[in-house]
Amino acid sequence: MPHIFDADVVSAILSHMNGDHTDDNLLIARAFSPEDSGEITGAVMTGLDGEGGTWEVTRGDETSELRVAWPSGSISERPAVRREVVALYDLACERLGVEPRPHA
Repeated sequence: MPHIFDADVVSAILSHMNGDHTDDNLLIARAFSPEDSGEITGAVMTGLDGEGGTWEVTRGDETSELRVAWPSGSISERPAVRREVVALYDLACERLGVEPRPHA
């Protein structure tokens, strides 16, 4: 059973991802989508737990859910979420041939 983070933790992370990292959400969705990633026009992070993150992906007029496992495996601490999202971003850049920006 995956670790479930407190609702306020999830809300804060989703707010940050969807407010400050909209391009990263799109990049992750395009890199990890099992379908044609070129058709993806939008992605919003909608949830997360100790096993991975969930995005609502938009293709034209349709939306679907994309679930992506954390690269390092299961997590249970809030600081690990940042580490795993950064790892997803880096993997997405690698898969798509995009130069990743430096991490602060």
